[in-house]
Amino acid sequence: MSRRRKLSEEERDLWDQVRRTADPLHPKRTVSEEQAEWLPGPVRKSPKTPLEDVPTPPPLEHFRIGMKAKKGKHKKGHHLTPAIEEEVASAPLNMHKKTHTQMKRGKLVPDARIDLHGMTLAQAHPALVGFVMRNHAAGHRLVLVITGKGKVKETDSPIPERIGALRHQVPMWLQMSPIAHMVLQVRQAHLRHGGGGAYYVYLRRSR
Repeated sequence: MSRRRKLSEEERDLWDQVRRTADPLHPKRTVSEEQAEWLPGPVRKSPKTPLEDVPTPPPLEHFRIGMKAKKGKHKKGHHLTPAIEEEVASAPLNMHKKTHTQMKRGKLVPDARIDLHGMTLAQAHPALVGFVMRNHAAGHRLVLVITGKGKVKETDSPIPERIGALRHQVPMWLQMSPIAHMVLQVRQAHLRHGGGGAYYVYLRRSR
């Protein structure tokens, strides 16, 4: 392997002259306006700051397995999906207020009822659709849909199954075609009619 030869004084002077007159192939890069939006405040104010002058972030604190993370400034907790009872109860009121109050207190007697408890989702959906369509055609206004509260099931499926699948699906099915236009209001039933394991479904008037 050959060794590098040291330049003589004359060669060094010649090289310095060439270097002073040559244009750099890659000029010193600067931060673009788009990149500046992601930089710290002092650097963001001057988009032309050279990349070499951008301050490096402070090193991360030493962390060992088992240590507790420090509390951040954000005090808000996790954004959990609201319970189905809250979603149903918070839906806009579409029916007469007095009738709605009587229904919630269990003072109205349902014109018909269907018990979906024990059915699979594939069985329950068409049964519910047919039930609503028949009662709407018959001119009934208040019907009761029993779903049950659900229970924990032992399954080998890698996909977790929500407890009370029917209880969660029925309100969504009632908002879907072909029965959505027949339904005026959905509310959780009073304790005398099943409580959290059943729904009042108030139907629109049939034409």
